[in-house]
Amino acid sequence: MKEQYLAMFERINFNKILDHPNILIAASFWEEERYLAAKTCYKYMRAIDDLIDCHKSVHGRISQDEKKSFLRHVQSWMAMAKDAENDLTGNGELNETIRKFHIPHWPLEAFAKAMIYDIDNTGFRTLDNFLTYSQGASVAPASIFVHLNGLTCNQEEYMAPAFDVKEAATPCAIFSYLVHIIRDFQKDQLNNLNYFADDQMVKYGLTADDLRKIAEGGSIPGTFRNMMDNYCKLADTYCKATFTIIEKISPLLEPRYRLSLLIIFNLYLMVYERINTGKGSFTAAELNPAPEEVRKRVYDTIVHFRV
Repeated sequence: MKEQYLAMFERINFNKILDHPNILIAASFWEEERYLAAKTCYKYMRAIDDLIDCHKSVHGRISQDEKKSFLRHVQSWMAMAKDAENDLTGNGELNETIRKFHIPHWPLEAFAKAMIYDIDNTGFRTLDNFLTYSQGASVAPASIFVHLNGLTCNQEEYMAPAFDVKEAATPCAIFSYLVHIIRDFQKDQLNNLNYFADDQMVKYGLTADDLRKIAEGGSIPGTFRNMMDNYCKLADTYCKATFTIIEKISPLLEPRYRLSLLIIFNLYLMVYERINTGKGSFTAAELNPAPEEVRKRVYDTIVHFRV
């Protein structure tokens, strides 16, 4: 069976997977139509997310008129998704994907709420605000991945996973999101985006200007390292919870889907292991693995996988 997984592995072009790379790499071990379902869902979710983030990156803020326009985009997207769930329309690849794979409405609604938060707010007042936001921005898309990964197929009809998808997705989703904002610290700051909560910055005596200067290559004070260390400790809590949930649901998954979960977790774990809060520079070059490093991590996961 490992030979089959290694053959799938050899077909992945690690240099060309740019959007949602970890999800698409892990989903490459599914059957083709399930993989295409993941691509379809994330394509539409990414389009809305990028629309808002790109505007903030260029303009720094969203005017009231622009807010209304963005809200219409999100509401239109949600209406389409709801119609698909209720089988009121038969148009569009997203509608068909939602129906065929029985994708529940709640992750789409939670994701839309996170996008609305992005439209109405710049940053996060508290760490709890960020973790609440993460339920839509990270847990929701992760739940779609876990839902697709956990489906069973009975005579060409897909059946719902035999476990609580949200419970299963939450630890790894928040772990990966915390890793994500540390990894992308420099890129986000240079694009006028900040995911570090105001109360944490105050706690460690940091300002928005301090973060921007660090991202631009300035000296890194101990206060910043201490804040990043605190975020890493929080990530570690969710990392340990992820080990527990994977062990819990693994008996309910066929081998290739267990492997898929391990791959996506290991890819975020690889980034987490690169974070050096004591001596690191927190640059994009330091924290982003090269395609060949990603390739090796996936290969090692397959080799050590116990079927």
